[in-house]
Amino acid sequence: MDTATDSTKESGIFAIDAGLEICNLSGYKIYPSRGRTFVSADSKTYRFLSSKTESLFHQNKKARLLAWTPIFRRLQRKGVSEEVAKRRTRRNIKYNRAVVGASWEAINARRSEKSDIRTAARTEAVAKAKEQRKGEAAKRKAARANAPDAGKFSKQQVRGSANKVSRSGR
Repeated sequence: MDTATDSTKESGIFAIDAGLEICNLSGYKIYPSRGRTFVSADSKTYRFLSSKTESLFHQNKKARLLAWTPIFRRLQRKGVSEEVAKRRTRRNIKYNRAVVGASWEAINARRSEKSDIRTAARTEAVAKAKEQRKGEAAKRKAARANAPDAGKFSKQQVRGSANKVSRSGR
Protein backbone atom coordinates (compact mmCIF):
# COMPACT_ATOMS: atom_id res chain seq x y z
CA MET A 1 0.00 0.00 0.00
CA ASP A 2 0.94 3.58 -0.57
CA THR A 3 1.98 5.63 2.47
CA ALA A 4 0.11 8.71 1.24
CA THR A 5 -3.19 6.82 1.14
CA ASP A 6 -2.56 5.37 4.61
CA SER A 7 -2.17 8.82 6.12
CA THR A 8 -5.35 10.11 4.47
CA LYS A 9 -7.38 7.15 5.72
CA GLU A 10 -6.08 7.70 9.25
CA SER A 11 -7.05 11.37 9.24
CA GLY A 12 -10.61 10.54 8.15
CA ILE A 13 -10.33 11.99 4.65
CA PHE A 14 -10.85 9.60 1.77
CA ALA A 15 -8.73 10.17 -1.30
CA ILE A 16 -10.64 9.78 -4.58
CA ASP A 17 -7.73 9.75 -7.02
CA ALA A 18 -4.05 10.31 -6.51
CA GLY A 19 -3.72 13.72 -4.92
CA LEU A 20 -7.49 14.49 -4.85
CA GLU A 21 -9.01 15.38 -1.48
CA ILE A 22 -12.57 16.17 -0.42
CA CYS A 23 -13.55 19.40 1.30
CA ASN A 24 -14.63 18.71 4.88
CA LEU A 25 -17.47 21.22 4.72
CA SER A 26 -18.81 21.29 1.18
CA GLY A 27 -17.89 17.83 -0.09
CA TYR A 28 -16.41 19.17 -3.33
CA LYS A 29 -13.16 17.74 -4.76
CA ILE A 30 -9.94 19.59 -3.93
CA TYR A 31 -7.33 19.26 -6.68
CA PRO A 32 -3.62 19.27 -5.95
CA SER A 33 -2.11 22.65 -4.97
CA ARG A 34 -5.58 24.00 -4.20
CA GLY A 35 -7.44 24.59 -0.95
CA ARG A 36 -6.48 25.25 2.64
CA THR A 37 -5.61 22.96 5.52
CA PHE A 38 -6.56 23.50 9.15
CA VAL A 39 -5.08 21.46 11.98
CA SER A 40 -7.12 21.57 15.18
CA ALA A 41 -5.77 21.46 18.74
CA ASP A 42 -6.43 17.70 18.91
CA SER A 43 -4.24 17.34 15.77
CA LYS A 44 -7.07 16.51 13.38
CA THR A 45 -6.54 17.87 9.88
CA TYR A 46 -9.38 19.49 7.98
CA ARG A 47 -9.11 20.31 4.31
CA PHE A 48 -11.17 23.10 2.76
CA LEU A 49 -11.79 24.06 -0.84
CA SER A 50 -11.58 27.80 -0.25
CA SER A 51 -11.48 30.47 2.42
CA LYS A 52 -15.27 30.61 2.19
CA THR A 53 -15.67 26.98 3.31
CA GLU A 54 -13.01 27.43 5.99
CA SER A 55 -14.78 30.51 7.36
CA LEU A 56 -18.15 28.71 7.42
CA PHE A 57 -16.54 25.74 9.20
CA HIS A 58 -15.11 28.04 11.91
CA GLN A 59 -18.58 29.63 12.30
CA ASN A 60 -19.89 26.10 13.03
CA LYS A 61 -22.25 26.21 10.06
CA LYS A 62 -23.80 22.89 9.06
CA ALA A 63 -23.22 21.86 5.45
CA ARG A 64 -26.66 20.28 5.25
CA LEU A 65 -28.21 23.72 5.88
CA LEU A 66 -26.19 25.55 3.20
CA ALA A 67 -28.18 25.51 -0.04
CA TRP A 68 -25.17 25.37 -2.37
CA THR A 69 -23.55 22.22 -0.93
CA PRO A 70 -24.04 18.79 -2.49
CA ILE A 71 -25.06 17.42 0.92
CA PHE A 72 -27.99 19.88 1.06
CA ARG A 73 -28.97 19.05 -2.52
CA ARG A 74 -28.86 15.31 -1.77
CA LEU A 75 -30.98 15.70 1.37
CA GLN A 76 -33.55 17.92 -0.39
CA ARG A 77 -33.58 15.61 -3.46
CA LYS A 78 -32.62 18.39 -5.86
CA GLY A 79 -31.70 17.47 -9.41
CA VAL A 80 -32.64 13.80 -9.05
CA SER A 81 -34.91 13.36 -12.05
CA GLU A 82 -33.93 9.94 -13.35
CA GLU A 83 -34.70 8.23 -10.03
CA VAL A 84 -38.24 9.57 -9.94
CA ALA A 85 -40.39 6.71 -11.15
CA LYS A 86 -44.14 6.77 -11.56
CA ARG A 87 -45.72 5.34 -8.46
CA ARG A 88 -47.97 2.41 -9.04
CA THR A 89 -51.50 3.00 -7.90
CA ARG A 90 -53.09 0.21 -5.97
CA ARG A 91 -56.36 -0.89 -7.51
CA ASN A 92 -59.11 -2.16 -5.30
CA ILE A 93 -59.92 -5.80 -5.87
CA LYS A 94 -63.58 -6.72 -5.60
CA TYR A 95 -64.50 -9.93 -3.85
CA ASN A 96 -67.89 -11.57 -4.04
CA ARG A 97 -68.60 -12.80 -0.55
CA ALA A 98 -71.63 -13.83 1.44
CA VAL A 99 -72.97 -11.59 4.19
CA VAL A 100 -74.15 -12.85 7.56
CA GLY A 101 -77.71 -14.12 7.07
CA ALA A 102 -77.53 -14.35 3.26
CA SER A 103 -75.52 -16.63 1.02
CA TRP A 104 -73.85 -15.37 -2.14
CA GLU A 105 -76.35 -17.24 -4.31
CA ALA A 106 -79.29 -15.54 -2.55
CA ILE A 107 -77.68 -12.12 -2.97
CA ASN A 108 -77.03 -12.78 -6.66
CA ALA A 109 -80.63 -13.98 -7.15
CA ARG A 110 -81.98 -10.76 -5.56
CA ARG A 111 -79.68 -8.68 -7.72
CA SER A 112 -80.76 -10.37 -10.94
CA GLU A 113 -84.50 -9.95 -10.11
CA LYS A 114 -86.38 -7.40 -12.15
CA SER A 115 -87.49 -4.18 -10.48
CA ASP A 116 -91.25 -4.83 -10.90
CA ILE A 117 -90.95 -8.13 -8.97
CA ARG A 118 -89.09 -6.33 -6.19
CA THR A 119 -91.70 -3.53 -5.98
CA ALA A 120 -94.54 -6.10 -5.87
CA ALA A 121 -92.82 -7.95 -3.01
CA ARG A 122 -92.27 -4.67 -1.18
CA THR A 123 -95.95 -3.59 -1.48
CA GLU A 124 -97.03 -7.05 -0.33
CA ALA A 125 -94.77 -6.80 2.72
CA VAL A 126 -96.13 -3.31 3.52
CA ALA A 127 -99.74 -4.53 3.25
CA LYS A 128 -98.97 -7.49 5.53
CA ALA A 129 -97.38 -5.17 8.12
CA LYS A 130 -100.44 -2.84 8.00
CA GLU A 131 -102.80 -5.79 8.59
CA GLN A 132 -100.71 -6.93 11.52
CA ARG A 133 -100.80 -3.43 13.05
CA LYS A 134 -104.59 -3.23 12.57
CA GLY A 135 -105.03 -6.58 14.31
CA GLU A 136 -102.89 -5.46 17.26
CA ALA A 137 -104.85 -2.18 17.54
CA ALA A 138 -108.17 -4.09 17.54
CA LYS A 139 -106.90 -6.38 20.33
CA ARG A 140 -105.88 -3.36 22.43
CA LYS A 141 -109.24 -1.70 21.86
CA ALA A 142 -111.11 -4.84 22.91
CA ALA A 143 -108.95 -5.19 26.02
CA ARG A 144 -109.68 -1.57 26.96
CA ALA A 145 -113.44 -2.02 26.46
CA ASN A 146 -113.50 -5.13 28.67
CA ALA A 147 -111.46 -3.49 31.44
CA PRO A 148 -113.41 -2.47 34.58
CA ASP A 149 -114.10 1.27 35.02
CA ALA A 150 -113.42 1.80 31.36
CA GLY A 151 -114.49 5.16 29.99
CA LYS A 152 -115.56 6.70 33.35
CA PHE A 153 -112.45 8.81 33.87
CA SER A 154 -110.15 10.69 31.60
CA LYS A 155 -106.44 9.92 31.59
CA GLN A 156 -105.68 13.07 33.60
CA GLN A 157 -108.24 12.14 36.25
CA VAL A 158 -106.81 8.67 36.54
CA ARG A 159 -103.37 10.21 37.13
CA GLY A 160 -104.81 12.32 39.92
CA SER A 161 -104.80 15.85 38.51
CA ALA A 162 -107.39 18.25 39.87
CA ASN A 163 -110.36 19.44 37.82
CA LYS A 164 -110.03 22.67 35.92
CA VAL A 165 -111.37 25.76 37.67
CA SER A 166 -113.53 27.92 35.43
CA ARG A 167 -112.43 31.47 35.00
CA SER A 168 -114.57 34.21 36.42
CA GLY A 169 -114.34 37.77 35.33
CA ARG A 170 -114.49 39.93 32.31
